[in-house]
Amino acid sequence: MSGMSAIMNVMQEAARKASRGLQRDFGEIETMQVSRKGPADFVDHAARKTKQTIHELLTQARPGYGFLMEDQGAIVGTDKSHRFIVDPINGKTNFLHGIPHFGISIALEREIDGNPREIVAGLVYNPLSDDMWFAEKGRGAYINDGTRGGGDRRLKPTQRELFSDCLFATGGPSVGQKGHTKFLKEIHQVMGTSAGIRSMGAPGLDLAWTAAGRYDGFWQRDVKPWEMAAGIIIAREATLMVESLTSGVVMDTGNIIVGTQTLLPVLKERVG
Repeated sequence: MSGMSAIMNVMQEAARKASRGLQRDFGEIETMQVSRKGPADFVDHAARKTKQTIHELLTQARPGYGFLMEDQGAIVGTDKSHRFIVDPINGKTNFLHGIPHFGISIALEREIDGNPREIVAGLVYNPLSDDMWFAEKGRGAYINDGTRGGGDRRLKPTQRELFSDCLFATGGPSVGQKGHTKFLKEIHQVMGTSAGIRSMGAPGLDLAWTAAGRYDGFWQRDVKPWEMAAGIIIAREATLMVESLTSGVVMDTGNIIVGTQTLLPVLKERVG
């Protein structure tokens, strides 16, 4: 068993309670008949409601903690050594198009004895499948999956060593956006020597799935802190290596690459 701490219980409860409205909203977006602008507005409203619910529940449990949230920026709390990092819909474009691949992402960052902030707990929750991936520093990474009747199972990353056998996940800019040409080159270099690439549009879930061994590695540039914070600690506690593709700390650069000690150097060579 994972032996969850009190704060992880609080974070999971907040994610599950906030997901109820999100599930209802997702059910509506698949059938709603609105203008072209309407669905995007609807999704933004769903994200705001989810974010507000999570903020209220976490603030009740831990008054004074700060927040960093999608589309809102930083909220400084009276307790400056703790900060929640929240993405209410990790995979918002999927949600907008009625694709059931998105999640709620919550992480906790802590500053200890004046040292730089460090992610110490995180979860990614898919409300449609009832899968909860979570980790705390030094405690390992786990999944509580609804499809298997609950219960926490420790995450086990891939054991593959041959790059040609591996399946990788990524995401990147659309045509016309900065970095699109480089992204296509990276895909070409990885796809040509691997078993394939998946681009599913939810970095938090990509990281969780890599930690669970569904993917053998993951890379993406220009990822927002709230999109990857929880996934980073889940991947690390599952014994994966998490690095930045460019110089600096990955939470600052947003250029993330993840893999096992064997595979990461090979993947980095192809996309670096």
